[in-house]
Amino acid sequence: MSDKEKLLKELEEVEFAERNLSFSTLLVTYLLILLGLVLFLPKIYISNEIYYISRDINKLYREYSTEEEENKYLKREIEYLKYKSEIEDSIF
Repeated sequence: MSDKEKLLKELEEVEFAERNLSFSTLLVTYLLILLGLVLFLPKIYISNEIYYISRDINKLYREYSTEEEENKYLKREIEYLKYKSEIEDSIF
């Protein structure tokens, strides 16, 4: 083999050699991922809880508004029936 072929062969071996991560690099990567999860998971959890609580509050407020309107309607109906009863009593 000529020197040129040897150099090309060595170059190919170096270029296509497997490059594995060292243990320390892998450990640092996992620690950074864990740190990111520790920092962001509570925020995500709290945001979801706020969303669901506000949804429940809105549902309760809609029910309250509906009940309030129904109460007004029933009060008007009672007033009408009282008035009708007084008129009928005075006629008879």
